[in-house]
Amino acid sequence: MNNGKMGFFFIGAILLIGVLASSLFVVNQWEMAIKLQFGKIVDSEYTPGLHFKIPLIQNVKKFDGRIQTMNSNPERFLTIEKKDVIVDAYAKWRITNAAQYFRSTGDNVATATRLLTERITTSLRDEFGKRTIQEVISGERAEIMALLTKDADEKASELGIEVLDVRVKQIDLPTEVSQSVYDRMRAERERVAADLRAQGAEAGEKIRADADAQRVVILANAYKGSEEIRGEGDGLSAEIYANAFRKNAEFYAFYRSLNAYGKTFNNDGNMMVLDPDSEFFRYFKSAEGKK
Repeated sequence: MNNGKMGFFFIGAILLIGVLASSLFVVNQWEMAIKLQFGKIVDSEYTPGLHFKIPLIQNVKKFDGRIQTMNSNPERFLTIEKKDVIVDAYAKWRITNAAQYFRSTGDNVATATRLLTERITTSLRDEFGKRTIQEVISGERAEIMALLTKDADEKASELGIEVLDVRVKQIDLPTEVSQSVYDRMRAERERVAADLRAQGAEAGEKIRADADAQRVVILANAYKGSEEIRGEGDGLSAEIYANAFRKNAEFYAFYRSLNAYGKTFNNDGNMMVLDPDSEFFRYFKSAEGKK
């Protein structure tokens, strides 16, 4: 009898331990949880730690509360110019409301991904539809990403999801659009290059004109200085000659006559018609008289 009671005791203890174990559940630091009773949510505000539930009547659903990455397939969008661009984007998101997430997706990852992709795609289409290809490709990228993140987060809030960041990995142009965009970019670069060359030519002309003006001024000042020096030298030379020849006027007259004779009879065939009694032949006469 005692052995039977002991057996029942052990069986009861084991059942009690099993019931207690099934009534406890742990929520980890990175998890979010909801408690269901007959398929209805009865509680969703769980902090990390140990919690209780009613065995067989209540069950617990856990969700990963960490940041997750959603990669979407490249999509084709129209810009404001009605030109196509192919956009490859991804998003960073996490669950913020476990109860709402469960109601919206039924704890189905594929459903959650599809619903989130639809909302992000809608945000991308709206933002790209407001801009030109030039703005999308080369400018306003940071502004576009911020607006995309804000709009996608607002749309995803009804799913119990917070969108933390939306990023465009790559923007491609369809073949039929690429050439026209490249031609436009080339024309723009050529226009800028032509403007720069024109500005350079204008600056060059100004520099050359200024250099020419400075050259004229420098040469004029140099010529003026040289003429002044030459004049001073000529004056000083004349003064020296005058002082020298003043000491013997007759010799000076004779010296000048010799210079005149040398210049006059320097070349063959020179012919002059002069009066033999003229002053020019004075020293010839003196020479003859001495003979």
